[in-house]
Amino acid sequence: MLCALSMTAFAASGDVAGAIQNTWNAAKTQIKQVVNNVVFPVIDLVLAVLFFAKVDLAYMDYRKHGQFEFTAPAILFATLVFTLSAPLYIWGVIGM
Repeated sequence: MLCALSMTAFAASGDVAGAIQNTWNAAKTQIKQVVNNVVFPVIDLVLAVLFFAKVDLAYMDYRKHGQFEFTAPAILFATLVFTLSAPLYIWGVIGM
């Protein structure tokens, strides 16, 4: 993956900062695309599986003890909603 995202950058007449800035600008769209299409869906899938497993375990605990524990499923649900909506605003927060 590193080879696919790396680009050769040559500094014209010693302008190293300009070469780094041009390389970053060229790679910025690829980074956004990979994060939006790979990273966030993987995180969402893991959180969804954990959420449904925790709801199931909380229900089984409710059947055994008669008290439903809302804390862990609520936290997992909130993080799932946060990560599902993150691609809409995260790039504005980062400044990309």
